[in-house]
Amino acid sequence: MPDPSTGFSLNVISDLAADLLDGIAPRLVTIHGRRRGTSSGFLWRTGLVVTAEEALEADEDVTVTRPDGSQVTASLVGRAPSTDIALLRIEEQSLEEIAFYPTDGVRAGHLILAAGRQPEGLSAALGIVALAGGPWRSLRGGHIDRRIHLDHRFDFQSEGGVALDTSGRIIGMTVLGPRGRALVIPSETIERVAPQLLDKGRVARGYLGLGLQPVRIDKAVADAAGLAETRGLIVISVDEEGPGQTAGIRQGDILIRWNADALPSVRRVYTLLGPESVGQSVDLGIVRAGAHMTLAVEIKERPKPQ
Repeated sequence: MPDPSTGFSLNVISDLAADLLDGIAPRLVTIHGRRRGTSSGFLWRTGLVVTAEEALEADEDVTVTRPDGSQVTASLVGRAPSTDIALLRIEEQSLEEIAFYPTDGVRAGHLILAAGRQPEGLSAALGIVALAGGPWRSLRGGHIDRRIHLDHRFDFQSEGGVALDTSGRIIGMTVLGPRGRALVIPSETIERVAPQLLDKGRVARGYLGLGLQPVRIDKAVADAAGLAETRGLIVISVDEEGPGQTAGIRQGDILIRWNADALPSVRRVYTLLGPESVGQSVDLGIVRAGAHMTLAVEIKERPKPQ
């Protein structure tokens, strides 16, 4: 048992968690944008709400309950599915931009408070950082600056709320992770993505202008190209105005390398076509009629959907 003379008690921890929640409460909102219920969000700047992209089932008919309990209609500014970040606009009085805190000091074992707002009131979950790793790619190809998992199961109504350290500093946004556990989208990712959504309504992604599907290639061809696996990506369509067409890629070509990287799956290409790829020139290794060649392609920005 802890020595009472040290000042340690569960009451101290309890009061600290409650105080942290009260401190962030004026920033927390409820998002009514899903058929199965609500989610959370937080006021980033005056009239701008950051929330979890996955929680928004549509671009329209989104209502936000503000911290004072009033409801306003929200319009979608932009959404970035690859990083699970969405930006909404509402009517709001003047507000200072939220202060994020970097996550480089977050370690496994640290206590984190996940704070959100449900229709019935504020919500909170106190958990331990179960995993604190480096940068990673989401399943949808987004660059997430740090992998931070919390040890507790997560209520989907709290998704899109904030993650606070024990000093009350915002280190990111809480979202649903594997097996219903809480995952933190770190502050560095939000600070990078949210301004892009405000400026363009989306995060730019790279574009080859090629339709691809996996295919098996001849082992002799794979061996000659130095591939460990007999797999590549066959070009099934070519956009007439795309970078691939400009570079001379033809329907029926088989892509096997992106610079020095093998291309065993379409997902791998999607991952490589992240925001940082726009404007880059890459050497694509290609098999055409059994012969190996390399073509230089300048990656363009993916056109905005019509």
